Amino acid sequence: MNSPIKIADMARQLRDAEAARQPITRLTEKVPALTVTEAYEIQRLNAEARLAAGEVVHGHKIGLTARVMQIKFNVDEPDYGHLFDTMFVQEGGTLDLSYLIDPQIEVEPAFVLGRPLRGPGVTCDDVIAATDWIVPAFEVIDSRIRNWDIRLQDTVADNGSSARVVLGQARKRPTELPLADLETALILDDQTVETGSTSAILGHPAEGIAWLANALGRHGVGLNAGQVLLPGTATRSHRIAGCKTARAEIEHLGTVTLNFTGEPTVTP
Repeated sequence: MNSPIKIADMARQLRDAEAARQPITRLTEKVPALTVTEAYEIQRLNAEARLAAGEVVHGHKIGLTARVMQIKFNVDEPDYGHLFDTMFVQEGGTLDLSYLIDPQIEVEPAFVLGRPLRGPGVTCDDVIAATDWIVPAFEVIDSRIRNWDIRLQDTVADNGSSARVVLGQARKRPTELPLADLETALILDDQTVETGSTSAILGHPAEGIAWLANALGRHGVGLNAGQVLLPGTATRSHRIAGCKTARAEIEHLGTVTLNFTGEPTVTP
Protein backbone atom coordinates (compact mmCIF):
# COMPACT_ATOMS: atom_id res chain seq x y z
CA MET A 1 0.00 0.00 0.00
CA ASN A 2 1.31 3.44 -0.96
CA SER A 3 1.20 6.30 1.53
CA PRO A 4 -1.24 9.21 1.14
CA ILE A 5 1.77 11.45 0.56
CA LYS A 6 2.96 9.31 -2.36
CA ILE A 7 -0.58 9.17 -3.80
CA ALA A 8 -0.86 12.96 -3.59
CA ASP A 9 2.55 13.34 -5.24
CA MET A 10 1.51 11.17 -8.20
CA ALA A 11 -1.66 13.24 -8.57
CA ARG A 12 0.45 16.40 -8.65
CA GLN A 13 2.75 14.91 -11.29
CA LEU A 14 -0.23 14.35 -13.59
CA ARG A 15 -1.58 17.86 -13.00
CA ASP A 16 1.82 19.37 -13.73
CA ALA A 17 2.19 17.27 -16.90
CA GLU A 18 -1.16 18.48 -18.21
CA ALA A 19 -0.43 22.11 -17.37
CA ALA A 20 3.03 22.02 -18.97
CA ARG A 21 1.87 19.78 -21.85
CA GLN A 22 4.86 17.57 -21.19
CA PRO A 23 4.31 13.82 -20.73
CA ILE A 24 5.80 11.84 -17.87
CA THR A 25 7.01 8.28 -17.39
CA ARG A 26 4.13 5.97 -16.54
CA LEU A 27 3.26 5.81 -12.87
CA THR A 28 3.37 2.02 -12.85
CA GLU A 29 7.03 2.13 -13.86
CA LYS A 30 7.87 4.52 -11.05
CA VAL A 31 5.62 2.72 -8.55
CA PRO A 32 5.10 -0.89 -9.73
CA ALA A 33 2.91 -1.69 -6.70
CA LEU A 34 0.32 0.97 -7.61
CA THR A 35 -3.15 -0.58 -7.35
CA VAL A 36 -6.30 0.24 -9.31
CA THR A 37 -7.93 1.44 -6.09
CA GLU A 38 -5.04 3.83 -5.49
CA ALA A 39 -5.24 4.98 -9.12
CA TYR A 40 -8.89 5.95 -8.65
CA GLU A 41 -7.85 7.86 -5.52
CA ILE A 42 -5.36 9.80 -7.66
CA GLN A 43 -8.17 10.52 -10.13
CA ARG A 44 -10.42 11.68 -7.27
CA LEU A 45 -7.76 14.05 -5.92
CA ASN A 46 -7.31 15.67 -9.31
CA ALA A 47 -11.08 15.91 -9.81
CA GLU A 48 -11.28 17.73 -6.48
CA ALA A 49 -8.53 20.09 -7.64
CA ARG A 50 -10.54 20.92 -10.77
CA LEU A 51 -13.69 21.51 -8.73
CA ALA A 52 -11.77 23.78 -6.36
CA ALA A 53 -10.62 25.77 -9.41
CA GLY A 54 -14.25 26.34 -10.42
CA GLU A 55 -14.78 23.60 -12.99
CA VAL A 56 -18.07 21.68 -13.03
CA VAL A 57 -18.69 17.98 -13.65
CA HIS A 58 -20.88 17.64 -16.75
CA GLY A 59 -20.74 13.86 -17.01
CA HIS A 60 -18.52 10.82 -17.15
CA LYS A 61 -16.78 8.68 -19.73
CA ILE A 62 -16.15 4.96 -19.90
CA GLY A 63 -12.96 3.91 -21.60
CA LEU A 64 -11.56 0.67 -22.94
CA THR A 65 -14.94 -1.02 -23.42
CA ALA A 66 -14.08 -2.27 -26.90
CA ARG A 67 -11.76 -5.27 -27.04
CA VAL A 68 -9.80 -3.61 -29.86
CA MET A 69 -8.95 -0.73 -27.49
CA GLN A 70 -8.03 -3.06 -24.63
CA ILE A 71 -5.58 -4.81 -26.94
CA LYS A 72 -4.22 -1.51 -28.25
CA PHE A 73 -3.42 -0.23 -24.74
CA ASN A 74 -2.58 -3.56 -23.11
CA VAL A 75 -5.41 -3.55 -20.53
CA ASP A 76 -8.13 -6.07 -19.75
CA GLU A 77 -11.07 -4.13 -18.27
CA PRO A 78 -12.88 -0.80 -18.73
CA ASP A 79 -12.21 2.33 -16.72
CA TYR A 80 -14.00 5.61 -16.15
CA GLY A 81 -13.23 9.29 -15.83
CA HIS A 82 -14.88 12.65 -15.18
CA LEU A 83 -16.03 15.05 -17.90
CA PHE A 84 -15.76 18.71 -16.90
CA ASP A 85 -17.41 21.74 -18.48
CA THR A 86 -14.02 22.99 -19.69
CA MET A 87 -13.61 19.89 -21.88
CA PHE A 88 -16.59 20.55 -24.17
CA VAL A 89 -15.97 22.01 -27.63
CA GLN A 90 -18.72 23.31 -29.92
CA GLU A 91 -19.73 21.03 -32.78
CA GLY A 92 -18.22 22.28 -36.03
CA GLY A 93 -15.83 24.47 -34.06
CA THR A 94 -12.05 24.50 -33.97
CA LEU A 95 -9.91 22.67 -31.42
CA ASP A 96 -6.43 24.08 -30.80
CA LEU A 97 -4.21 21.02 -30.53
CA SER A 98 -1.36 23.03 -29.03
CA TYR A 99 -3.11 22.67 -25.65
CA LEU A 100 -2.75 18.88 -25.82
CA ILE A 101 0.13 16.40 -25.66
CA ASP A 102 -0.58 13.43 -27.95
CA PRO A 103 -4.31 13.51 -28.74
CA GLN A 104 -6.38 10.79 -30.37
CA ILE A 105 -10.02 10.86 -31.46
CA GLU A 106 -12.89 8.41 -31.00
CA VAL A 107 -16.50 8.18 -32.23
CA GLU A 108 -19.18 7.41 -29.66
CA PRO A 109 -22.97 7.58 -29.17
CA ALA A 110 -23.32 9.92 -26.18
CA PHE A 111 -26.12 9.33 -23.66
CA VAL A 112 -27.86 12.36 -22.11
CA LEU A 113 -29.68 11.35 -18.94
CA GLY A 114 -33.23 12.46 -18.25
CA ARG A 115 -33.29 11.11 -14.71
CA PRO A 116 -30.72 9.93 -12.17
CA LEU A 117 -29.06 6.50 -12.16
CA ARG A 118 -27.43 5.01 -9.10
CA GLY A 119 -25.88 1.58 -8.71
CA PRO A 120 -25.57 -1.15 -7.71
CA GLY A 121 -27.93 -3.26 -9.76
CA VAL A 122 -28.36 -0.93 -12.76
CA THR A 123 -29.22 -2.85 -15.94
CA CYS A 124 -29.15 -2.03 -19.64
CA ASP A 125 -32.94 -1.57 -19.54
CA ASP A 126 -32.59 0.87 -16.63
CA VAL A 127 -30.15 2.93 -18.69
CA ILE A 128 -32.49 3.07 -21.69
CA ALA A 129 -35.38 4.14 -19.45
CA ALA A 130 -33.29 6.89 -17.81
CA THR A 131 -31.86 8.32 -21.05
CA ASP A 132 -33.47 11.29 -22.77
CA TRP A 133 -31.30 11.47 -25.88
CA ILE A 134 -28.59 9.72 -27.86
CA VAL A 135 -26.24 12.14 -29.61
CA PRO A 136 -23.32 11.53 -32.01
CA ALA A 137 -20.09 12.54 -30.30
CA PHE A 138 -16.34 12.78 -30.54
CA GLU A 139 -14.15 12.09 -27.58
CA VAL A 140 -10.64 13.46 -27.91
CA ILE A 141 -8.44 11.49 -25.56
CA ASP A 142 -4.97 12.51 -24.47
CA SER A 143 -2.39 10.89 -22.24
CA ARG A 144 -0.17 12.63 -19.78
CA ILE A 145 1.90 9.43 -19.91
CA ARG A 146 4.72 9.40 -22.47
CA ASN A 147 4.04 7.52 -25.74
CA TRP A 148 0.72 6.17 -24.45
CA ASP A 149 2.77 3.56 -22.60
CA ILE A 150 -0.05 2.85 -20.14
CA ARG A 151 -1.35 0.12 -17.92
CA LEU A 152 -4.86 0.17 -16.45
CA GLN A 153 -3.66 1.98 -13.32
CA ASP A 154 -2.03 4.71 -15.42
CA THR A 155 -5.11 5.59 -17.44
CA VAL A 156 -7.37 5.38 -14.38
CA ALA A 157 -5.13 7.81 -12.49
CA ASP A 158 -5.04 10.03 -15.60
CA ASN A 159 -8.84 10.50 -15.51
CA GLY A 160 -9.38 7.84 -18.14
CA SER A 161 -7.13 9.80 -20.53
CA SER A 162 -9.91 12.39 -20.94
CA ALA A 163 -9.31 15.63 -22.82
CA ARG A 164 -12.16 17.03 -24.96
CA VAL A 165 -15.76 16.21 -25.96
CA VAL A 166 -17.80 17.33 -28.97
CA LEU A 167 -21.56 16.69 -29.16
CA GLY A 168 -23.35 16.70 -32.51
CA GLN A 169 -26.63 18.52 -33.04
CA ALA A 170 -28.59 15.43 -34.09
CA ARG A 171 -30.41 13.58 -31.33
CA LYS A 172 -32.81 10.69 -31.00
CA ARG A 173 -34.58 8.85 -28.24
CA PRO A 174 -32.83 5.59 -27.35
CA THR A 175 -35.97 3.64 -28.26
CA GLU A 176 -35.80 5.07 -31.79
CA LEU A 177 -32.46 3.38 -32.53
CA PRO A 178 -31.10 -0.15 -32.88
CA LEU A 179 -28.43 0.83 -30.36
CA ALA A 180 -26.91 -2.64 -30.20
CA ASP A 181 -25.65 -2.47 -33.78
CA LEU A 182 -25.12 1.00 -35.23
CA GLU A 183 -22.47 1.27 -37.92
CA THR A 184 -19.94 4.03 -37.25
CA ALA A 185 -17.31 5.74 -39.38
CA LEU A 186 -14.44 8.10 -38.58
CA ILE A 187 -13.31 10.40 -41.40
CA LEU A 188 -10.12 12.46 -41.05
CA ASP A 189 -9.23 14.98 -43.76
CA ASP A 190 -11.91 13.43 -46.01
CA GLN A 191 -10.46 9.92 -45.67
CA THR A 192 -12.36 7.16 -43.87
CA VAL A 193 -9.83 5.77 -41.40
CA GLU A 194 -12.03 3.57 -39.19
CA THR A 195 -15.38 1.81 -39.33
CA GLY A 196 -17.08 -0.28 -36.70
CA SER A 197 -20.26 -1.13 -34.84
CA THR A 198 -21.62 -0.18 -31.45
CA SER A 199 -21.90 -3.91 -30.75
CA ALA A 200 -18.19 -3.71 -29.90
CA ILE A 201 -19.09 -1.65 -26.80
CA LEU A 202 -19.70 -4.53 -24.38
CA GLY A 203 -22.26 -5.92 -26.82
CA HIS A 204 -24.51 -2.85 -26.36
CA PRO A 205 -23.46 0.72 -25.48
CA ALA A 206 -26.05 0.92 -22.70
CA GLU A 207 -24.15 -1.91 -21.01
CA GLY A 208 -21.21 0.49 -20.77
CA ILE A 209 -23.39 3.05 -18.99
CA ALA A 210 -24.74 0.36 -16.65
CA TRP A 211 -21.15 -0.69 -15.86
CA LEU A 212 -20.34 2.94 -15.05
CA ALA A 213 -23.39 3.44 -12.80
CA ASN A 214 -22.58 0.29 -10.88
CA ALA A 215 -18.87 1.11 -10.60
CA LEU A 216 -19.64 4.59 -9.25
CA GLY A 217 -22.35 3.18 -7.00
CA ARG A 218 -19.74 1.18 -5.13
CA HIS A 219 -18.28 4.53 -4.05
CA GLY A 220 -21.64 6.07 -3.18
CA VAL A 221 -21.69 8.24 -6.31
CA GLY A 222 -24.68 8.50 -8.65
CA LEU A 223 -25.25 9.80 -12.17
CA ASN A 224 -27.45 12.90 -12.40
CA ALA A 225 -30.14 14.03 -14.83
CA GLY A 226 -28.66 16.17 -17.59
CA GLN A 227 -25.24 14.56 -17.45
CA VAL A 228 -23.49 13.49 -20.65
CA LEU A 229 -22.18 9.92 -20.58
CA LEU A 230 -19.76 8.45 -23.12
CA PRO A 231 -19.98 4.63 -23.30
CA GLY A 232 -16.74 3.98 -25.18
CA THR A 233 -15.66 3.76 -28.79
CA ALA A 234 -16.63 1.09 -31.29
CA THR A 235 -13.31 1.35 -33.15
CA ARG A 236 -9.67 2.08 -32.51
CA SER A 237 -8.78 5.67 -31.68
CA HIS A 238 -6.68 7.69 -34.14
CA ARG A 239 -3.96 10.25 -33.56
CA ILE A 240 -4.95 13.68 -34.90
CA ALA A 241 -1.63 15.54 -34.99
CA GLY A 242 -1.34 17.02 -38.48
CA CYS A 243 -5.07 16.66 -39.22
CA LYS A 244 -7.29 19.58 -40.21
CA THR A 245 -10.81 18.14 -40.09
CA ALA A 246 -12.74 15.28 -38.53
CA ARG A 247 -16.20 13.95 -39.27
CA ALA A 248 -18.04 11.05 -37.68
CA GLU A 249 -21.08 9.24 -38.99
CA ILE A 250 -23.30 7.03 -36.86
CA GLU A 251 -25.92 5.04 -38.73
CA HIS A 252 -29.53 6.16 -38.12
CA LEU A 253 -28.31 8.90 -35.77
CA GLY A 254 -26.31 11.55 -37.60
CA THR A 255 -22.95 13.25 -37.83
CA VAL A 256 -20.56 15.35 -35.80
CA THR A 257 -17.72 17.50 -37.16
CA LEU A 258 -14.64 19.22 -35.77
CA ASN A 259 -11.78 21.32 -37.14
CA PHE A 260 -8.21 21.46 -35.86
CA THR A 261 -5.54 24.09 -35.63
CA GLY A 262 -2.11 24.13 -34.03
CA GLU A 263 0.11 21.18 -33.21
CA PRO A 264 0.28 19.11 -30.03
CA THR A 265 3.47 18.44 -28.09
CA VAL A 266 3.96 15.11 -29.89
CA THR A 267 3.87 15.34 -33.70
CA PRO A 268 4.32 12.69 -36.43
